[in-house]
Amino acid sequence: MSTIRILSWNVNGIRAVHRKGFKKWALEDKPDVLCLQETKATLEQFPKDIKNLDEYHLYNSQAEKKGYSGVATYTRIKPEKVDHGLGISKFDQEGRTLITDFGDFVLFNIYFPNGKMSEERLRYKLDFYDSFLDYADQLKDEGRNIVVCGDVNTAHNEIDLARPKENSKISGFLPVEREWMDRFLSHGYVDTFRDFNKEPEQYTWWSYRTKARERNVGWRLDYFFVNKEFMGQVENSYILSDVMGSDHCPVGLDVRVGE
Repeated sequence: MSTIRILSWNVNGIRAVHRKGFKKWALEDKPDVLCLQETKATLEQFPKDIKNLDEYHLYNSQAEKKGYSGVATYTRIKPEKVDHGLGISKFDQEGRTLITDFGDFVLFNIYFPNGKMSEERLRYKLDFYDSFLDYADQLKDEGRNIVVCGDVNTAHNEIDLARPKENSKISGFLPVEREWMDRFLSHGYVDTFRDFNKEPEQYTWWSYRTKARERNVGWRLDYFFVNKEFMGQVENSYILSDVMGSDHCPVGLDVRVGE
């Protein structure tokens, strides 16, 4: 039996965060698995010294549109299987999903869409949510354990953002988005962080404007979810708010495996 440390971080550009000390941080922390979102790069565009990071296998899912979206998973444990997407072209062409099967659990690394741009993008986001849930439920119904991490682009409850009233009509805190989060959890998934920490002012994203991070005027948009049956193997779930380099900070999950 051993404990695996999984970290998830929206880096807002892998090349940008590389210039801000990403490699040093990653090699000092040494998570077993590191999931990145919004990498904005093809594999060829990854800086050479982090394309071949010590002891890690690297998997990348990139958008057809250059400099947009993208997720990457670094792992010291070689997965049994890797899927690049949900199998639905309108979602997979944006490079938002990597699914790595580690035997004990299936890990989803997802950069969920943002719905702020237009009504069409909000509909796209909600359709993506539903398609993801169908995919995850199918695996769960087969008896698999599920770990989901990434930037969900929605704050679930009022406690999850600094100014809920002012943002109640903004995508990211719309009733329809929050209702989907309720529905997702009702399907037998757990917001792991809230199982360990019910305190307010726990955020993972801060606007670059108005020194929001210094004042901790933020949103909790980055999550780790697991199916209820796997929750007994979760040792901790946390936010690494002191890690800089992006407008998001990393979140983490420690799980026991090999029982």
